[in-house]
Amino acid sequence: MKAFLHTIWITGALAMAGCGTTYTVPTVSTDVQSQANAMFAEERAKPLANPASDRAAVSRFDRVVRRVKPVAIAFCETQVAPGETCDLPIIIDKEMKVANAYQTKNASGPFIAISVPLLKTVRNDDELAFVLGHEYAHHIAGHLRKGEQQALAGALVMGTITAAAQAYASSGNPYAYTGANQQELDRNMELGATLGQRVYSQTYELESDVVATYIARSAGYDPVKGARFFAIPAEAKTTAGVLSVWGTHPPDETRLGTVIEADRAARQGIALSKTQ
Repeated sequence: MKAFLHTIWITGALAMAGCGTTYTVPTVSTDVQSQANAMFAEERAKPLANPASDRAAVSRFDRVVRRVKPVAIAFCETQVAPGETCDLPIIIDKEMKVANAYQTKNASGPFIAISVPLLKTVRNDDELAFVLGHEYAHHIAGHLRKGEQQALAGALVMGTITAAAQAYASSGNPYAYTGANQQELDRNMELGATLGQRVYSQTYELESDVVATYIARSAGYDPVKGARFFAIPAEAKTTAGVLSVWGTHPPDETRLGTVIEADRAARQGIALSKTQ
């Protein structure tokens, strides 16, 4: 039994290993980290700006998308396999009530969505350009697909271990599960899927920040100025108690330092480095 469980864990670990990052996340130097810390503190000390009007928010969205999207498409086409989608629709999510942006897919394919509260919260074009680049980076790096693979691997590992434990403990037919056993199996598989998706989640955010830096810089925006958006004051993290982009994307000094390092490389003409 112990050897069997060990094999299951190894199998799951190997499945997870194929879901790592595509691009190298730069190491943040001490000097750059100090610079990032100062920027972070400066942004946190600022009061929240008044939200933009609906008209101004939509105008900014149209303006920035026109510049960022062609750059993101061109970069995507050099990075993904032939035939994969690079021309993603970028839409305004008028239903979401919190400041957030996301990359996902539906029956028509992958797309990027930006909520109205986020469009009204960004303070300049650089910030929106960085957000758009970040979401496009999730697609380019295949994070949605990898997350699904991680969830499946986690569910399989937890499900197999639970079923094996139930079978081992059963004195009768090991496959004749009771309702309670089936509930336990379903619950543990769901837990495994959740844990699987979280394995690389923070690393994926940093990887997307690095790719976003190159996209924003190539589109003529300042990615460091744009990344200051993530250090916005803490009270903006929730809207009526609901987590916004600052609750799902960790706004810390290390993240800002990573963007500074990546931007330094981009301005020096150093290409993105792949990990595989």
